Amino acid sequence: MINPIFMQKAKELVAKMTLDEKISQLTHRSARIERLGIPAFNWWSEAAHGSAWSGDASLFPHAIAMAATFNKELTERVGVAVSTEVRAKFNEYAKENGDTSFFESPALCTPNINLARDPRWGRTQETYGEDPYLTGVMASAYIKGLQGDGKYLRTAATLKHFAVHSGPEKERHAFSAYVSDEDLYDSYLAAFRYCIEHNDIYLLMPAYSGINGVPCIANKRLLVDIARDEFGFDGMIDSDDGSMGDLINGYHLCKDTTEAAAMALNAGCDLEIGSGAFTLLKDALERGLVTEERITEACERVFATRIALGTLSDDCEYAKIPYDAVRSKEHKALNLKAAEEAIVLLKNNGILPLKEDGGSIAVIGPNADSLDALRGNFSPHPGEYTTYLSGIRKATERKVYWAYGCRPNDPEEHQWRENYYRSAVMAARRADVVILCLGLDMTNEGEFNDRPNLSIALPPAQQKLFDLVMAEKKPTILVNTSGSCMALGDADKQCDAVIQCFYPGECGGTALANILFGKVSPSGRLPLTFYASDEDLPPFTEYSMENRTYKFFKGTPVYPFGHGLSYTTFAYEDISYGDHTVSVTVKNTGDMDSMHTVLLFGKRKVKELVGFEKVFVEKGKSLRVTIAYEGDCTDFSVE
Repeated sequence: MINPIFMQKAKELVAKMTLDEKISQLTHRSARIERLGIPAFNWWSEAAHGSAWSGDASLFPHAIAMAATFNKELTERVGVAVSTEVRAKFNEYAKENGDTSFFESPALCTPNINLARDPRWGRTQETYGEDPYLTGVMASAYIKGLQGDGKYLRTAATLKHFAVHSGPEKERHAFSAYVSDEDLYDSYLAAFRYCIEHNDIYLLMPAYSGINGVPCIANKRLLVDIARDEFGFDGMIDSDDGSMGDLINGYHLCKDTTEAAAMALNAGCDLEIGSGAFTLLKDALERGLVTEERITEACERVFATRIALGTLSDDCEYAKIPYDAVRSKEHKALNLKAAEEAIVLLKNNGILPLKEDGGSIAVIGPNADSLDALRGNFSPHPGEYTTYLSGIRKATERKVYWAYGCRPNDPEEHQWRENYYRSAVMAARRADVVILCLGLDMTNEGEFNDRPNLSIALPPAQQKLFDLVMAEKKPTILVNTSGSCMALGDADKQCDAVIQCFYPGECGGTALANILFGKVSPSGRLPLTFYASDEDLPPFTEYSMENRTYKFFKGTPVYPFGHGLSYTTFAYEDISYGDHTVSVTVKNTGDMDSMHTVLLFGKRKVKELVGFEKVFVEKGKSLRVTIAYEGDCTDFSVE
């Protein structure tokens, strides 16, 4: 909940403002009020996995990759590092310029806690997977890290996109999802409720799309009845960019921008990010469409957040964070650990870990030497990074051949262009083992871009490359990069090992090499189901949860939710049950120290994840692990 002291101060400050001054604060470019000593403030910043679009900054693994770690403590530490860099930059920008511009603010449009209901959605990479509980827990850990535990907020997190939002991207400004109340509450709203109940949330952003015919930005049931009255949210609600225009041009509910601004304000929106529609609220007031009391209420919520950030005080502890905190040695070490724990080993017939005396290696594929394969969307552009190819070359004295293999999405050969396929085959023939780096990158899935051809299959050019390389009959390790499921059935059948990387960040190449050569035992688990083909998936625009995610899927996945192999083995012993706890002894029965995640499933309406803990267990040692769960459930299983 909002600190009541901050809200009281906000009320006192807003009471001194004129109507025009209050309205001037209700867009993302909040204006300077000279007579009250209030500097201008920009609300638009992104930090899903680093301080985005604001100069050099640490590029951490994307949200879906952090979900694959199943490590709450690690995720919180990443949140601390990201917010430290954001705040350091904000402090410097404010000192140098007196105010802030785009992507310089400590108010962050993150995390995205929408449910990853369909792998074809291009923004799945921003989420924490297909399970509402996992999403709530991991997002809460990141929020705790972002906001800190001081008198003020280090940065302010925004829960987005509220709610029932996961594509299609190209239709989102006029699209409405139709859902039952059961799916709405049990699946789509559950993570939002969890985060609101377990954190002090100051910001909530409605989705572009609508629910059952009502756009979220103008949905009073969603923004007031559910968010505020049912879930207890008392912070500010800020629109996504351009949402006011959608009420005119997408949903055709308003005749002009003034009407749209009034409709959103009356439905519960307090601040507009975008075109400046809220600057017309005085016109709306004169036309009798809104009240000054509602404008005042919105302004008070806005200033409660600014006061919570300490930007209007001279005693904020985070105002002292120096610019040198950006890209610190500590952040780089943390970055590498997060990337290592995010990598998921899906198959291994014994080829891994690679030995130093195993002969030559061919590293092939369009993602092998690609920064875009490390980044994902909403990312910084780091001044230092290690691609998969460079990480492998640094990690071994073995001869390494390299071939690009193909253009990511173009299967055709053209005159005056290198024949990538022939050079790939040549490299594979000369090598003793092939590491094939395929998948997607930030250029073909992300905001505005759902999966190419709405398919989870490899792009045709890459499928052709895969077939050509496999025809050489060499031991092959597939490294797939993507923001969610890819159809890897052929790889599971034909390759000796399969590894999934979820946009691992600037240390991705080093992390992959550490896994490949056995410096680190893999410990990631899948935060979503890997289906066999497009035929497993319901229509993309269908939002019913039937036959979606591990809870409701009726088929057989290639790799199930929670799947992930290790270089050692674990045994569970002596399971006992307490008051909302389950305890188990975890024994490392193999010959390598390793991290390991214990998953606790229980039966409510269906079998679902109800708790998890990640622990480090030395080889031959045992550790007693207690997992707490909330609510009532039966038929527990530890996996």
